[in-house]
Amino acid sequence: MASKRAASPRPLLERPRCGWVPAGDEEYIRYHDEEWGRPVREDRHLFEMLTLEGAQAGLSWSTILRKRAAYRKAFAGFDPAKVARFDARRRAALLQDSGIVRNRLKIDSTVSNARAFLALQKEFGSFGGYLWEWVGGAPVINGWQTRGQVPASNELSGRISRDLKKRGFRFVGSTIIYAYLQAVGVVNDHTAGCYLYQASPAAARVARKASRS
Repeated sequence: MASKRAASPRPLLERPRCGWVPAGDEEYIRYHDEEWGRPVREDRHLFEMLTLEGAQAGLSWSTILRKRAAYRKAFAGFDPAKVARFDARRRAALLQDSGIVRNRLKIDSTVSNARAFLALQKEFGSFGGYLWEWVGGAPVINGWQTRGQVPASNELSGRISRDLKKRGFRFVGSTIIYAYLQAVGVVNDHTAGCYLYQASPAAARVARKASRS
């Protein structure tokens, strides 16, 4: 008797995902699948995402994704030590760079944020150490069932936002910071139905208890 052929894996574009991911947009899909919600602890990547989330203010994330390579080039690969040294001439040149968002306040804030980032690194040993200390070192898994349950900000993002502002950071309002926490995996907000969804610890305990009864 002929053996049954093993089922082929589901094509990448057909996997079920969070409702905010545009169907057919491969760049956006790759971001969702490979980055969003995955824990990040490396400081340069954390600085990159903080910069990009601030740049997004008033714009769509797809716009920022398409400018990401240009941002890496414009801001020295997101090396905060190099960005902190950008002088007025370098910032003025960036205002002529069509590859990035040409907003003076956002450009200036990236430079001042780099300086604040370095100061925070010096105090805590790393920015990652500072950021993850807010959640005890482990991601917050919310286990939302629907996209409508996911908040734009919460008490945690509010506390981090206020602390960063005290330390001299700009473009770090509570809503921006909540999006940042989602992006770097401090908060896991993949929703039920997404193939990357994880049930909240409380829900998982209930499920285990039910399976044993």
